[in-house]
Amino acid sequence: MDEEIQFYLDELAESMSKALAHVNVEMSRIRAGKASPAMLDGIRVDYYGTPTPIAQIANITAPDARSLLIKPWEKNMISEVAKAIKNSDLGLNPVSDAEGVRLNIPAMTEERRRDLVKQAKNESEAGKVRVRGIRKDVNESLRKLLKEGASEDAVKSAEEKVQKTTDTYIAEVDKTLSKKESEIMTI
Repeated sequence: MDEEIQFYLDELAESMSKALAHVNVEMSRIRAGKASPAMLDGIRVDYYGTPTPIAQIANITAPDARSLLIKPWEKNMISEVAKAIKNSDLGLNPVSDAEGVRLNIPAMTEERRRDLVKQAKNESEAGKVRVRGIRKDVNESLRKLLKEGASEDAVKSAEEKVQKTTDTYIAEVDKTLSKKESEIMTI
């Protein structure tokens, strides 16, 4: 029974770290006013009939804090990249030339910053819900082991570890949120 309890605890840590990684990915997609190649991660370009991430067909650099430069490896993809960015939900106007596509990132209004903070809070809340769901599933599995004959002390001890792990990951999600909030609100 002890191996099964340890299995559930290991699974708990792995699942919660995946949930935290997901929150981090979602937070990185929220534009914080500074140009970042990660802003383009969700955009796909029609590359010879196949939707392909921009990063796989071009070099993306941030020459300064307010612009991105996208240089496709194939010059004929410049218009496709510009079209994909224009059709995305980023709300940016790409400017293309013979070298590539330039994106100027406008300064954000106070209202836009508040909207982004709200979006970040929603992502963090979704992450916390995922972490709590994982805790619930593992605790249910531990209670089943108790019914199957595991010692009550071992299950109680495991449940305490589950709660400590949950608290740790919730704190990490909160830390990620506060870091993103300060990033968004810094002008």
